[in-house]
Amino acid sequence: MTSDLLAPLDLAFWNIESAEHPMHLGALGVFETHSPAAGAHAADLLAARAAGVPGLRMRIRDVWQPLSFGQPLAFGGAAREPVRDFDPLDHVRLHAPTADFHESAGVLMQRQLERGRPPWEAHVLPGVDGTSFAVLFKFHHALADGLRALTLAAAVMDPMDLPEPRPRPAEPARGFLPDVRKLPGLVRGTLSDVGRALDIGASVARATLGVRSSSALVSEPTGTRRIAGVNLDLDEVHKIRKSVGGTVNDVLIAIIAGALRRWLDERGDGSEGVVPRALIPVSKRRPRTAHPQGNRLSGYLIKLPVDDADPLGRLDTVRTAMNRNKDAGPNRGAGAVALLADHVLPLGHRLGGPVVGQAARLLFDILVTSVPLPSLGLKLGGCPLTEVYPLAPLARGQSLAVAVSTYRGRVHYGLVADAEAVPDLDRLAKAVIAEVEALNVACAPRRER
Repeated sequence: MTSDLLAPLDLAFWNIESAEHPMHLGALGVFETHSPAAGAHAADLLAARAAGVPGLRMRIRDVWQPLSFGQPLAFGGAAREPVRDFDPLDHVRLHAPTADFHESAGVLMQRQLERGRPPWEAHVLPGVDGTSFAVLFKFHHALADGLRALTLAAAVMDPMDLPEPRPRPAEPARGFLPDVRKLPGLVRGTLSDVGRALDIGASVARATLGVRSSSALVSEPTGTRRIAGVNLDLDEVHKIRKSVGGTVNDVLIAIIAGALRRWLDERGDGSEGVVPRALIPVSKRRPRTAHPQGNRLSGYLIKLPVDDADPLGRLDTVRTAMNRNKDAGPNRGAGAVALLADHVLPLGHRLGGPVVGQAARLLFDILVTSVPLPSLGLKLGGCPLTEVYPLAPLARGQSLAVAVSTYRGRVHYGLVADAEAVPDLDRLAKAVIAEVEALNVACAPRRER
């Protein structure tokens, strides 16, 4: 294993973090078992297997000089480097039995990862009834995006037959000055990048026009976390999609819009005129070919039609907005703000990180992200994984983030909230279920035609 510089977006995630604003993502997996001792066995397995996963041995350190002759702009950056004295027992922890996996995970998610060692943890939570246990994985966003985190977590599960990724072609070493033969292309690329940056900036400005969010979605950060999970039948989502068209993802986003409307009205905040901007991350990682390290993310930005009283109207608005984003592509538009990180020097990320962290609430109001999972069943110590709830980091100044995964015929929503700002997160979880029922009722006349 060798050291490598953090990609610009990784560096941004590393520098905007604070103790009250941790920047780790997570996943809460629930495993079925018939032995009260299965949780302890799972913790032993995770520790033993983690020692053999190179990506879990990497810590992040500051860089004030080039790692090699071809990296003159590393000043003020950071790099991943292998830890020689890596002890997996520092990262895998067995907890006392709990009656509520989500409640326990919420407390653990609010704790910042230790920055001096590999930034990840696995917490094993035995169930009090002895028929299940849960594992909470935490990965710093500078170490992994959702797909990379999935790869790292899968590496400590029971072995599976998965295709090997094709190796990434080696890049030739570069000097301090670019090859003069490539200057015309570099100039054209730079001008294109500037134009793209200006286009993204203009799109962000346009996206703020005519938008009214809810005070329930923004808050001063308290560092506290509350988690809730929703488990739905994927067939119910497919029924809705087949009735109205679009994609499964369109339906899943529209469900959140409707759930927010119900939740805001029930808690007395009101949904009239509320059209929060949702950031929908888009992975730019190419399957089986992408470099395993670093975040490869762009995104779409859409206005959630929370103020629309018609479930099918909300779905149609979401579908139209997503189609418009897809036509433009993930490299342009307001949702591509993450790509602007590529145009900032490492020292700029270090100095400007706190400012960027404060600006998140100006760019979007809520994160709604999707994390793909393998269709094959995962196991740990022979215990099948039955539920898995992805957990997104919470942006500074925002009180709610939503992540969703489909796994073996089920849809799992992971809701993460500031515990003080959103004490009634369970009410929002129930609103998600109610919205699916409302959409199915609204689609019934179309199925009868």
